[in-house]
Amino acid sequence: MQRQRTACILFAFTITTSALTEAADFADLFNGRNLDGWTQRNGTATYRIEADTIVGRTAEGSPNSFLCTDQLYGDFELKFDVKVDTALNSGVQIRSQTAGGTPTGRVNGPQVEISLDGMAGYVYGEAAGGWMTPDGDRKAHQHFKDGKWNAYRIVAEGNRIQTWINGQQISDLTHAERYKSHPKGFIGLQVHGIGAGQGPYEVRWRNLKLLDLTK
Repeated sequence: MQRQRTACILFAFTITTSALTEAADFADLFNGRNLDGWTQRNGTATYRIEADTIVGRTAEGSPNSFLCTDQLYGDFELKFDVKVDTALNSGVQIRSQTAGGTPTGRVNGPQVEISLDGMAGYVYGEAAGGWMTPDGDRKAHQHFKDGKWNAYRIVAEGNRIQTWINGQQISDLTHAERYKSHPKGFIGLQVHGIGAGQGPYEVRWRNLKLLDLTK
């Protein structure tokens, strides 16, 4: 009995230590207090903080807006939870940049889709040629839940981008030649533009954590 008890304690210690190590490796992108380390680019949507959540709210007539990290990232694993109003399309930019490298330049680069049209989790080239995930590889799914928090996981290494939603892998993409211009860049939280007489709509992010995989 003593041997079994000791084995159970050692097993529990191993699991706990592993979990603590994993948690320690991931850095929080949002400090929970303010938007230090982030800069809004393009558009006039608003971003505010509610408890542990960043809330993006549409502005009528605005083009796409992006709240972007000041730090640039190349190879990484990114995790976050997101919830979006049913009528709103959104996304998270990765390895992105602005046209001409200027503060007001058009945001462009890979975007991981947030939507309720069955395309959530696929990779879109924002101002960079449209869908990066080929048409034949985009299968509509229902892993993104309306009105619920949805857990995203994104792994970008070299020319490969993998995505998961709520534990289900959605995409495993190898960059085409034309996307090699985005090996590194900021992460951006998109509030999609809306036309006159629409909205307002909101999208919410929490638990934004990143593990740097740069070798």
